[in-house]
Amino acid sequence: METVYLIIALAPLVGAIIAGLFGKKIGKTGAHTVTILGVGLSFGLSVWVFVRLVFQGMPTYDGNVYTWMMAGGYSFHIGFLIDHLSALMMLIVTFVSLMVHIYTIGYMAHDEELWPSDSQVRSTAYQRFFSYIALFTFSMLMLVMSNNLLQLFFGWEAVGLVSYLLIGFYMNKESAIYANLKAFIVNRVGDFGFLLGIAALFAYTGSLNYEEIFSQTGKLATATVMLIPGQEWSLPSVVAILLFIGAMGKSAQVPLHVWLPDSMEGPTPISALIHAATMVTAGIFMVTRMSPIYELSTTALSLMLIIGSIGAFFMGLIGVVQNDIKRVIAFSTLSQLGYMTAALGASAYAAGMFHLMTHAFFKALLFLAAGSVIMAMHHEQDIRKMGGLRKYMPITYVTALIGSLALIGFPGTSGFFSKDSIIEAVELSHIPGAHFAAALLILGVFVTALYTFRLFFLVFHGRERMDAHTRAHLHEPPWVVTLPLTLLALATIGAGGVMYPLLFGDFFRSIYVAPDHNVLAELHHHFHGALAFLIDGFLAPPFWLSMAGVLVAWDVTLYRSKLGIHVHSRLGWVRTILQNGYGFDAFNDYVFARGARGLGRLLWKAGDALLIDGLIVNGTARVIGWTADRLRWIQTGYVYHYSFAMIIGLLVLLSWYVLR
Repeated sequence: METVYLIIALAPLVGAIIAGLFGKKIGKTGAHTVTILGVGLSFGLSVWVFVRLVFQGMPTYDGNVYTWMMAGGYSFHIGFLIDHLSALMMLIVTFVSLMVHIYTIGYMAHDEELWPSDSQVRSTAYQRFFSYIALFTFSMLMLVMSNNLLQLFFGWEAVGLVSYLLIGFYMNKESAIYANLKAFIVNRVGDFGFLLGIAALFAYTGSLNYEEIFSQTGKLATATVMLIPGQEWSLPSVVAILLFIGAMGKSAQVPLHVWLPDSMEGPTPISALIHAATMVTAGIFMVTRMSPIYELSTTALSLMLIIGSIGAFFMGLIGVVQNDIKRVIAFSTLSQLGYMTAALGASAYAAGMFHLMTHAFFKALLFLAAGSVIMAMHHEQDIRKMGGLRKYMPITYVTALIGSLALIGFPGTSGFFSKDSIIEAVELSHIPGAHFAAALLILGVFVTALYTFRLFFLVFHGRERMDAHTRAHLHEPPWVVTLPLTLLALATIGAGGVMYPLLFGDFFRSIYVAPDHNVLAELHHHFHGALAFLIDGFLAPPFWLSMAGVLVAWDVTLYRSKLGIHVHSRLGWVRTILQNGYGFDAFNDYVFARGARGLGRLLWKAGDALLIDGLIVNGTARVIGWTADRLRWIQTGYVYHYSFAMIIGLLVLLSWYVLR
C-alpha cells in the first residue's frame, strides 16, 4: 500500500514537472493531458483507498517512507497517515482538482488574448498554468496525507507558494501583483504563529509525529509555560492558540482574512481550487487533526467559536454589497469558513469536516459556474451588466441554482445537512461564547440567502443589461466546462444525505472529543434518520430565515420595491462601511504598510545614512584624514629630527621598563 500512497501523492507532481519544464515542446494538448492524467490517477487511487478503508475494513496506515534528517538524536521523516479523515480529504482534493483541470481546458483556451502581444510568457502561459495547478494538488496531498508536523508544514508552505504564483498569474496586471503579495505577507503572519506552535510541541514532546505527540497529552494537560515573568500559562492553550493563528491565515479568519477577496485576481479555475477544497480548508483540517490538543484547552475552543461566528455573519454582510461576481462568492467563502471554524470551537469537528466536504462541492460548482458566465460575457464580471442569462445558458443556470440552494442550506441539498448540523451543535455547546456564536450563525443564514440570490437573480433573471455585441455572442460553453459543472452538481445534491449518518458513527474515529464537549453525541439522541432530519428542516428557523433572504433578494433586485430604495437611501452609511470591508484594508495600509515604510525610512536615514555611512564609513575616513593633517608636520625630512624622536622614544620605553 505504501507504493499506492506514493503514487497518489507524486502523480500530480510528475505531471507538473513535465508541463512546467517541457511545456514548449509538448504544447497545450500535451500539458493538459499529462496533468489531467496525473490528477486523474490520484483520484482513481484515492477512491480505491477510500472504499477499502470505509467499506472493506482495511487498517489505518501510519508509516515513514523517507528519513529526511537526523540531528541531535532526533529523526525527521516523510511519512503517511492514511485513516478515514485523510482518505476523505484525499478524495475531496483530487475530485475537485480533477474537475478544475478539465474545466481549465475550456476556460484558458484563448488565454493568450489576455496577454500583451510582446509578452515573453504569452506563448507558454497555458502550459504554465496547468503546471501550477497540478503542483498545487501535489502540495495539498502532501499536507493531508502527512503523519507528522514537519511534512504538514512543508505542504502548508508549498500551497502558500503556489497560490502566490497563481493569484499573480497575470503578472502584467498591477492589481494581480498587489493581490499575490498581500496573500503571501498575510499568510506569513499566520505561519509565524503556526511555526511557534510546532516548535513548542517539539520542545515539550521531543517529536513531530502525531501519534507520539498525542500519546503525551496526559503530560501536556498539566504543563505550563511562563510567557511573562511571574505568570504561568497553560501549555495546551498556548500551543493551540499558536496553531490556530496559522489556521487563521490559511483559512482566512478575521482579522487575517483580507487576502482572500483580492485573490480573485487569479484566473477563475484557481479561485475554485483555492476557495473550495484546498488551501483555505487546510486550517480546518489541521485543527481537526490536532483535536487531542485542542480538547485540552477550553480557551482555544472559545476563541475559535467566537472568531468563526464573527466571520460567518460579518463577512457575509460584505458580500451583500459586492458587484463583482467572483468577489461575492469569495466573501461567501469567508462566511462558510466561519461556520466551519465555529464548529471546531464547539468541538463538533466531524460537523466542521462534513461542511468542508459539502462546501468543496457546491463552492467549486459556484465558482466554475461564475467562470462560465464570465466566458460568455467576454470576461465581464460586474453583475450589474448581466441579466436574463438563463435562456442563453440553461446548463449553467441549472447548476448555479443547485449550488445556490446548497449554499443557503435548502433542505435536501448537501449544504442543508452540514450547515444545520453545525448550527444545532453550537446551540448545544457549553463552551463560553456558544450563545453569542449561535445567534450570529442563525442570522448568517438570512445574510447568506440574501447575497446568494441577489447574485443569482441579477445574473440569470430580469432584463438583459449587457451590450448588443455581447448579447449576440452569448452561448453555453463547451463540454469541458459543462461536464465538471454537471458532476459537481450531482455531488452537491447527493453527498449530504449519504454522508450525514456518518457524523454519528465511528467514521471520524481519529478525531478525539472530550466527553463533556461531545455535542454531536447529544445531537445523536435526537437523530431519527436523514429523512426525518430533512422533514424537520422545513419547520426549523434556519429554513424560514433563508426563505426570507431569498424574498428580500427578489424584492430588491427584480421587483425593485420602495422598501429597497428606502433602505438604500437611509442606510447609505452602512453600505459605505461594508464596501470598505469595515476598514481592515485601510487600517492595514495606513498602520502596517505605511508604518513599515516609515520604519524603513527611519532605519535608512538614521541607521544607514547617518550611523553606517555618516559615522562609521565616512566618519572613519574623515577622522583618518584629520589625524593625518595634524601629524603631517612630523614628516620634516631632516635626519636629526628623526634621530631625536628615536632617542626620546627609547628613553620613554626604558623609563617604563625600570619603573614598572
